[in-house]
Formats: sequence, structure tokens, C-alpha cells
Amino acid sequence: MFTAATVLAIIAIALAWPIPIALANASWPSRAPGTALALWQSIALAGGLSMIGALLCYGLIPFGDSLLSGLGTLATHALDGVPEGVGLDHILALTGAMLLTFHLLMNLLATSFRSERQRRRHHQLVELLSDPLPDRPGTRVIEYAAPVAYCLPGATRSVTVLSAGIMQLLTADELQAVIAHERAHLRQQHPLVLVTFKSWRSALPWFPIANRSENAVALLVEMLADDEARHEVDDLVLARAIALAGTSGHPELAVGIDPEQAPVVDEVDHVDLVTPRVRRLVNPLPPLSVGSRAMVLATAISLLLVPTTLLLFN
Repeated sequence: MFTAATVLAIIAIALAWPIPIALANASWPSRAPGTALALWQSIALAGGLSMIGALLCYGLIPFGDSLLSGLGTLATHALDGVPEGVGLDHILALTGAMLLTFHLLMNLLATSFRSERQRRRHHQLVELLSDPLPDRPGTRVIEYAAPVAYCLPGATRSVTVLSAGIMQLLTADELQAVIAHERAHLRQQHPLVLVTFKSWRSALPWFPIANRSENAVALLVEMLADDEARHEVDDLVLARAIALAGTSGHPELAVGIDPEQAPVVDEVDHVDLVTPRVRRLVNPLPPLSVGSRAMVLATAISLLLVPTTLLLFN
């Protein structure tokens, strides 16, 4: 158990600090955004599992030789008081594991609840303040001078919202690029992905794994939506549309929602989601090779398997 706790602690530290910093600074994710997103998700899950697992394994050392036997013995002694040989460090480790688990789960539930509540309110306001765009089902137009375009997911209905300003600013092809981009967000469930990483940052704001991952993932989902839009429009048309519409500001202001309480859409504060995407379209690099993608995916799977194996079979 001590060996498992030590290895899990090393993995947790690596995934909380140097690895996310290195990945956030890497140049290859723009060449394979879907693969990079899978790796970020693996890092987040494995990091949380390793942090909790390290504390749990160390705390259970006096109770058994494995996680399952230790939990069984702990449950047996739960009402009998602290057994002999259990030190304060073990009690603190077990308490830390329980508190960290509770903290992460509650942050995820609270973030999801707030996002869903504000999303429903946003839907209601959009229905009241906008008109449907002819010949484009699921697209609505708000009378707002600034160039705004965003997607608004929902459990039963999703909508793409455009402002009058953006429709006046863009050509027909550029507008088609923007609509294709926003609908790609909805098809690929990007708002749900962003909510989970927003929750991770809210729970552990001091760790690079949290703040670096949210920023990096926000850019990756934009690139993934761009790649979907590229099937419908030319790269340069899409680049112009991004450059013109990408600095539109806070879309929630168009319908009178407090920016601090707005649901997750396709932007993150203080992160440039425009320049890297335009550069990627104007000066495209070759996609990451199949072998390199397979190696990254194998790494992502390994990151999940190693802590799981240590916990179940140590």
C-alpha cells in the first residue's frame, strides 16, 4: 500500500504541475485538436484519481494490504473507534481523501446546476427577444448592433444565435461559416466539455492542471468546430469570419444576462481564441501523423489505466 501511495502521489504531482504546463505550451495540439482534447481529459481524470488514491492508500496502510481489504477493515472498525497502530497521519490522509472527493463532486454538481439554470433563462430571453432566421431552422436573430454569434445548447432544443450586427458585417459565405462553426459546437457537445473543465478550475484554481486545462480546452474545441466548418466553406472565408466576428465580446450582454452568471458558451475570459485559429487557417500545418496520434492516445489510455490498476491490484 505504501508503494502504491507513493507512485500515485508522484503521478498526481506530475499531472498537477509539469505535464499540463508542458502540454499547454506545446505546438502540436493545433495539428490534432481532437487527440489533444482526449489527452487533456485523461490528464484531468487521472490527476483527480491519483490525488484521491494516494491519500486513500496511505490512510489505509494500517487496515490492510490492499485497497479493498483496507476499506473492508475500515468499515468493520468504523463504530469501534480507532484501532491500534493507526496514526494521526493516516487519519488525516483518509479525511483528506474524503474531503477532496466531496469537494470535486460538489463543484461539478454546483457548476453544472448553475450553468443549466442560466442556460434555461438564456433560452427564455432569446425566445422573447429574437426572431427565427428564415430557411435556417434552429437559428435566431437578436436586434443587437455588435457582431455576436454563439450556440445555446439545451436538453430538448438547441439554438444558434446571431445578432443583426453580425449579419450586416459578414458576407453570405462568411455567415455560413459562422453558423457551421456554432452548430459543430452543438453536435460535438462542446458546452458540456467546457462545463467539466470549468468545474475543475473552480475546485482547484491554484493548480496548473485546472487553469491551464480550461484555457487550452477552450481553444481546442474552437479548433474542432473550425475543422467541421471547413467542410462547408473555404479556409480563407472561415478565417475572415473568425477575424471579424471573433472579437464580439460577451454575447450574454445582448440578452441582458450578468456576465458573471452567464452559461458556458464558446469563449473564456483573458484567452485569445481568435489569433491562433486564424493563423492555423491562413498558414495551415500538416496534420499530426497517424503514428503520433496513436502514441498520444495510447498515453491518454495509460494515464487512466496506471492509477486504476494501482488502486485495484496493489
